[in-house]
Amino acid sequence: MKLWLDANIEAHDFISADYWKDNYNQVENMLPEAEIYVYENEGRIEGFTGLTGDYIAGIFVRKECRSKGVGKSLLDHVKKNRSRLVLQVYKKNLRAEKFYEREGFCTVKEQMEEGTGQQEIIMEWIQ
Repeated sequence: MKLWLDANIEAHDFISADYWKDNYNQVENMLPEAEIYVYENEGRIEGFTGLTGDYIAGIFVRKECRSKGVGKSLLDHVKKNRSRLVLQVYKKNLRAEKFYEREGFCTVKEQMEEGTGQQEIIMEWIQ
């Protein structure tokens, strides 16, 4: 959960850290219901992704491990067992949007995310 919190605060500087802190317990309670994949290196968790069905709830990578293939490895692993994936990314999170576009995701629509008041992009990958 510390990785989830840190990654969200770092990647979303346009959203108050309090938003993520306020949602911490809710996410912690939802984790056991999700399908979780962990990227581990020498006994240390460097990243993880959580799925509910074909929905990617997020890919969370330690700051010092970003842009080193951790997120791509997690996504590649998830793609092996799916023919379709869907996710949401904040429009202001250009780095994440570009990453998903490089990995074959296409924008399906844009909408306002009520909890943050931020525009988000719904993206989809089809094998």
